[in-house]
Amino acid sequence: MAEQSVLILKGNIIFTPDARNFKVYRDSYLIAVGGVIREICPALPAQYQALRIHDYTNQLIIPGFVDLHTHGAQFNQRGLGLDYKLLDWLNRYTFPEEGKFSDPDYASRVYEAFASELIAQGTTRAAVYATVHLSTSRLLFAVLARRGLGAYVGKVNMDANCPDFLKEDTAKSLQATEEILAEWTGNSLVKPIITPRFAPTSTRVLMDGLGKLAIKYDAAVQSHLAENTGEIEWVRELFPEHREYHQVYQHYHLFGRTPTLMAHCIHLSDNAMESMKENQVIAVHCPDSNMNLSSGIMPVRKLLNAGVKVGLGSDVGAGHSLSMPQTMIRAIQLSKIKHALEAEHQPLTLPEAFYLATKGGGSFFGRVGSFEPGYALDALVINDTAAGWDMEPLEKLQRFIYTGTTADIAARYAAGRKIG
Repeated sequence: MAEQSVLILKGNIIFTPDARNFKVYRDSYLIAVGGVIREICPALPAQYQALRIHDYTNQLIIPGFVDLHTHGAQFNQRGLGLDYKLLDWLNRYTFPEEGKFSDPDYASRVYEAFASELIAQGTTRAAVYATVHLSTSRLLFAVLARRGLGAYVGKVNMDANCPDFLKEDTAKSLQATEEILAEWTGNSLVKPIITPRFAPTSTRVLMDGLGKLAIKYDAAVQSHLAENTGEIEWVRELFPEHREYHQVYQHYHLFGRTPTLMAHCIHLSDNAMESMKENQVIAVHCPDSNMNLSSGIMPVRKLLNAGVKVGLGSDVGAGHSLSMPQTMIRAIQLSKIKHALEAEHQPLTLPEAFYLATKGGGSFFGRVGSFEPGYALDALVINDTAAGWDMEPLEKLQRFIYTGTTADIAARYAAGRKIG
């Protein structure tokens, strides 16, 4: 067996094959061939003993994190304007910032910094929004591919209800989107995703065209849904022919006809949740931004109980950090507040939050986010020396999630390749 095709990591291996419990393999070997996990063994099988072992004895090996909703072009505006609610925040801060991405030099600097921070935080897969600009959206694809990250990247589409300096000609917007689809569909790591910003900034003609492209290229879709009550009322005014927000996307084949992410999903009817379940649309919980923009608390338990798939997103820059451990914590904390207000909403547990940030969110990328055979080897090595005192591996993981920093991540792997 060729040494270069085999990756062997040794350490305390922890992952969540389901949302109920952590699986722990102490002092074991994680073996991948061609970037795909073959097995976990307590002792190294004979056929591998002549190969190099990456020895992380006494350290933790966990799956890389998955961020299902973030904006690469908003990286430089983290922490700004967060006294505003969503629509004012977009107009006062986000749209002016995204207008700067007509400049390739500026875009390149921000996207390089964004990729570096994703890697530093241990995120190995992400669904990312660029801007309306074709040339600099291409830059984001190239940066993430060069850095070895797995990603879906969307050139944003907007042809209505936005500043003139971002408003696209509808036909040109569709043409640019198809160029991106033709260029990146089939790439093994960085793939295109159709990205109408949200219904209010899209004409019916644009959404109809995007839906047709989604079907033509079997392309994934991402957008925003039911984040803010003012936004929901605006959608009702703009699209009176549809009773509910989600039906706008559904009408134009942008709601589960192909794999679909909908961020926020805070203010949903039971009918909307049932439609999400039926169409296998993933609801992306973005707790930091929901708090920062006073949007509300996603009813995560209700969504999960309704059979809706849920992932986690940092939503930078309405979210102020790309840290997925901190996103897990916020999700748990908000679920506890929700439970205190409405007893039937049982809080998230740590295994559940970890699952959402790894295997749950990773399912959008295929077999990603777990250490079961056949899954891509996306892994983080956590140097637990900072945890202090004598602890079991699972306690060390808990300590890292709640108090760890990027300095505690000793190594990062994506699809079997070391990145950093």
